[in-house]
Amino acid sequence: MSSFIERALHPEGYHGRGKSPPFFEGWYFKIVDATETHRYAVIPGISLGRGEGGPHSFVQVLDGVTGQTIYRRYPVDAFHAAETTLDVHVGPNHFTAEEMSLDLSGTELPLQGKVAFHGVRPWPITLPAPGIMGPFSWVPRMECYHGVVSLDHALSGQLETGRGPVTFDGGRGYIEKDWGQSFPSGWVWMQSNHFGQPGTVRAGTCLTASIAMIPWLGSSFPGFIVGLLWQGTLYRFATYTGAVTRHLAVTDQMVNWVIEDSVYRLTLTGHRAESGHLRGPGKEDMGRRVPETLSARIDVALDARREGRTLFSQTGHYAGMEVGADIQPLLTRGGR
Repeated sequence: MSSFIERALHPEGYHGRGKSPPFFEGWYFKIVDATETHRYAVIPGISLGRGEGGPHSFVQVLDGVTGQTIYRRYPVDAFHAAETTLDVHVGPNHFTAEEMSLDLSGTELPLQGKVAFHGVRPWPITLPAPGIMGPFSWVPRMECYHGVVSLDHALSGQLETGRGPVTFDGGRGYIEKDWGQSFPSGWVWMQSNHFGQPGTVRAGTCLTASIAMIPWLGSSFPGFIVGLLWQGTLYRFATYTGAVTRHLAVTDQMVNWVIEDSVYRLTLTGHRAESGHLRGPGKEDMGRRVPETLSARIDVALDARREGRTLFSQTGHYAGMEVGADIQPLLTRGGR
């Protein structure tokens, strides 16, 4: 029990020690250079699957400009990770909260080099609410857990890309992670920390938002967690905070989502873009196809309900966005 408590208080660390299949864990590093013409999602992880893929570790990459993806497999014994800090080795690749070192030579996206992270801004950790999942972090055996390691931070360093070197000095980054048995049956996820006009990004502003069907006591419910970091304040909207979804609609072009609590109304309009396909965890293996883009836009408006005025209204660019699997239950039950 003590190890469960310690891991719950450190969502950035590895939660899989002693786990039996099915289990997965993956860390998501998003990096965008200062010119905003190069953007990547780099995802190291481990899959203790029971399907044809079998247990293995991996690093997968999405080129957010071209949509190209790679998935490099490694043996399980090539994976090493700390339990109370972000310190992950997958083969020759190393990931911490301070930097990542990549050696993906011989792939179709041969990224090599180091990118350092400066001024990481984690989601606050408290005993009642250790991370973005709040009190649900204390519930054992949930299908999928989620953590945010850094909402926004600066970058430095350089990667060789196969098409020449890319310098990330002055760029912006974001880090999150997931672990558990499987991705949900259906979900919507959006994230951007590039607000303002392209080329004039303001550091310190970030939106991360997700809604998914959560299995619970033989049934399920649409649970959501949203954070808007702006001017040093983190505005939180979640099922566990008492916020509610007033409207959720998804088309091939848009995601429209309106959330309210007793004080604020948050309106998100996500403009979808062409996606690449990553691999995601199912009950058996990493065989699920997950469409993801780093080219979406999100219009974000935060209104003070009682005062009847808009506090924040900006567009997030180079947004990550996923609309995954069976979202119909979210659309029919998301407002409950």
